[in-house]
Amino acid sequence: MKKLFLLFAIALLPLTGFAQFKLDANGKEPFEQGKVFAGASLTGLDLSYSGMTELNLGLQAQLGYTFADNWLAYGLVEYSHSGLKGVSDSFMAGVGGRYYISQNGLFLGANCKYIHSNKSYNDVMPGVEIGYAFFISRTVTIEPAIYYQQSFKDHSDYSKVGLRIGFGIYLE
Repeated sequence: MKKLFLLFAIALLPLTGFAQFKLDANGKEPFEQGKVFAGASLTGLDLSYSGMTELNLGLQAQLGYTFADNWLAYGLVEYSHSGLKGVSDSFMAGVGGRYYISQNGLFLGANCKYIHSNKSYNDVMPGVEIGYAFFISRTVTIEPAIYYQQSFKDHSDYSKVGLRIGFGIYLE
């Protein structure tokens, strides 16, 4: 319960910010059509919750393209180490998309991942996320996000809620 409360409190922090994204060198908004996105995230942070997990820590890489203003499509790969009963290390690959609410830096996302572990565990997990793109320069962001991944296995044990802290680079 403490972890869930902490996740909720952290989720509300970005909402207290204000519109702060910056125009790039050409005077364009960062989420305009034609931008390339590259990002990396530290996931889990021992703040994710699952009925089978004792520890969850992972590293995720994303590469995407803004196909329309405020719409991003991306591919992702992830390595995760967890204390999941019977599973220790897993590799994930997937695709996803985001919609940026450009007035305040908030984004909503959806994705689908295929997971394979070294203990013959395979799963497909669709997920959703809500996060905030906090610009530290014209093209670089720090992106905290809360996510939910739904398992097609035993829903109560493998589905998870977690916190992801990452950074992104938006290039033309």
